Amino acid sequence: MSTKISERDLEEALMEKTEKKVDEKQRWINRIMKSARQYHKLCPYFDKRTRMCFISMGAKCEREGRFETCPVFKSFLEAKYDEYKSKNKPLPLDFQDVILSPL
Repeated sequence: MSTKISERDLEEALMEKTEKKVDEKQRWINRIMKSARQYHKLCPYFDKRTRMCFISMGAKCEREGRFETCPVFKSFLEAKYDEYKSKNKPLPLDFQDVILSPL
């Protein structure tokens, strides 16, 4: 006896899987940002003297070093997450491990 899956059921199952992956990514990013706040008052990639952002390769930081909702810092963490996942490496649990770990 074979069972048929409707196209709609298949699409719903695939959407649930992608939502779960995004959720995992956002949870990890939020965890790392929370960890970064414990160690740094200002963004660790912000140069106070020149007011430049090291992540965006020398562009002026418009947020004056605040990184809680910074899109540049968040995209950096998203790229790190994708890099860890693509190489099947375990995700770091602390911000300092993200900085120190060469990939």
